[in-house]
Amino acid sequence: MNAPLAAPPPRFTQGSTMRHVIEMTMTGAIGLMAIFVVDFLSLFYISLLRNDELTAGVGYATTVLFLAISVNIGTMIAGAALVSRAIGAGERDAARRLSGSALALGMLVALLVSAGLLVALDPVLAALGAKGTPSTVAARFLAITLPANALMAAGMMLSALLRAVGDARRAMLVTLIGGLVTAITDPLLIFGLGLGTDGAAIATVISRLVFTAVGLNGVLRVHRLLRWAHPAEIRGDARPFAAIAVPAVLTNVASPVGLLFFVGILAPFGAEAITASTIIDRLVPVAFGVLFALSGAVGPILGQNLGARRFDRLRAALRDALLFAMGYSVLAWLALALFRHPIAALFGVEGETARYLAYFCLVGGFGWIFNGLLFVANAAFNNLGFPLYATVFNWGRATLGTIPLSMAGAALAGVEGAAAGMTLGSVIFGLAAAFVAFRAIRRIETRITAAG
Repeated sequence: MNAPLAAPPPRFTQGSTMRHVIEMTMTGAIGLMAIFVVDFLSLFYISLLRNDELTAGVGYATTVLFLAISVNIGTMIAGAALVSRAIGAGERDAARRLSGSALALGMLVALLVSAGLLVALDPVLAALGAKGTPSTVAARFLAITLPANALMAAGMMLSALLRAVGDARRAMLVTLIGGLVTAITDPLLIFGLGLGTDGAAIATVISRLVFTAVGLNGVLRVHRLLRWAHPAEIRGDARPFAAIAVPAVLTNVASPVGLLFFVGILAPFGAEAITASTIIDRLVPVAFGVLFALSGAVGPILGQNLGARRFDRLRAALRDALLFAMGYSVLAWLALALFRHPIAALFGVEGETARYLAYFCLVGGFGWIFNGLLFVANAAFNNLGFPLYATVFNWGRATLGTIPLSMAGAALAGVEGAAAGMTLGSVIFGLAAAFVAFRAIRRIETRITAAG
């Protein structure tokens, strides 16, 4: 085996914090947008079959997959936080060991989650309100895709490790190449081979294989950042990993759980409401994908500067990330609002479905301005040693910020009222989280300075 490369200086502890935020975010966004656009196109292809029950079935399935992927994001956050701190402190050997442990632990958690969801699939779909053909379609889609969730976890972890070392371009390529493969295989399998929704599921599995292969090349061969950890080392690293991963998983699971509640509130209003919700759930990541990239990009920047004890740069990075999130979100919301009716026409939906979709673009898009603030604040909490703060805020938004407000809105104004209630919750919790994030930096600086 080749000897480890000499440790380069921690990249994010020098230079403009806004430049780091923009560079890491935009390269990450390109990769993520490849996935989101492909997911969007996949649903679009299914919609061309002109069967709302198939579209609803895929929507139910992707809601469940969102839950599994949210757990993967939690373990990915833990791995990136530990490795970036070690790199910032100049501990390259520890970073390599932690990379191996994080990859093993992330895949193990993903396998357990997939197995649990497969066992409980019928009651989970029933809880979502799925029945008849949509339930059958969703169950078959998940039976194909959930077993490959461990590969998705591996690809996501490897991409995060590349961001932790500051290699934004190769982190981007992990998801970009996987997304391009899906873009090719999706129409080939759905239409060319006539596999319909099964084809979309198989294309998803193929893309996860590609994610892992590209990520391994960057982490293992290019940066030599990965050392296969021994079982005893994995057990030793499991505790600090779990200290971040468990709250981070709980934090990320909150969003799909909140979505489950919201779908349940919409279910009594019929397939039209579910179809509109399914389309907007695929459209929002395309419009606001940069925010998802930002939450992953800011973590390594904060982690390296925490390891180097650069508190001035911690505050600057958080400020710049919040400003970037707000500026981008306003532009994306305005685009959704402006094109809300053409979007409905693009999917060929009419009547109530088209009306609901247009309203979700207008009101739900506004809420994402404040979801962006929450994303950045959660990244700060997870990487600065306050993961429980992120858990509290995300679950607060998913429960107090979703259930009572959406139920009250639905009772007063139907589907539109439910969407308005959910948006109000995003406003409240997004602003509060941003305020507390700055206080968290002050708290950790005081604690470390007092300890000498």
